[in-house]
This record gives sequence, structure tokens and C-alpha cells, in this order.
Amino acid sequence: MMITRFFGDAEYTFALTDPMIAELERIAGLGIGALYLRLVRNEWHLAHLTEIIRLGLIGGGMAPDRAMHLVKTYATDRPLDQVFPLALDVLDARWTGTPDQAPTQEQPA
Repeated sequence: MMITRFFGDAEYTFALTDPMIAELERIAGLGIGALYLRLVRNEWHLAHLTEIIRLGLIGGGMAPDRAMHLVKTYATDRPLDQVFPLALDVLDARWTGTPDQAPTQEQPA
């Protein structure tokens, strides 16, 4: 459930792993399902977007300090139409999987 997207200055890998989801739930004070529904209903907080991106970078293998630097540089004080689509893509990749994933027993074809 990794995706690669352009963010700020280059292509980066994003993944919301189980530990990153647990941290996101702690920060947001919401379960992952409620947070997903808030995003698709446009009922999110700005911090939700930046945390999804930051934790997605960390889950994708980036060092936490580098992820924080990129979020502060490229997601803070930016037009929301630049930040929201990436956050939704990162969360949606975990929610629905990605097109290039091969089906598994848990994920029928």
C-alpha cells in the first residue's frame, strides 16, 4: 500500500503502516475510519492533512526529522488544493490498496 507521489521537490514514497496509523489516530483523536470519512466529506482539520503526509513519508521509509522538514517546507502555508489531494491519496492507498498490488488471499481478485 505504498504510493509514490511528487511532493515539493521530488518523488517520494508514502505508506501508512500500522504503527503510523496508530500514531495518526492518537494525534487526531479519531479512529482511522472516522478520519477517512472526514476527509472524503471535507470535514477535516489542516493538521489532519499535514500529519497524514508526514506519517506517510515516515511509513515510506523516511527519517522522521526529514519528513517533518519536508512538511514544514512544502505543506505548511500552501494552498489547500495542493495539500489535500496528496493527503487523500496517501490515506486512500491504505484504504483501498493500489492498482499495482498483486491480489493476495486477503485481497481477492
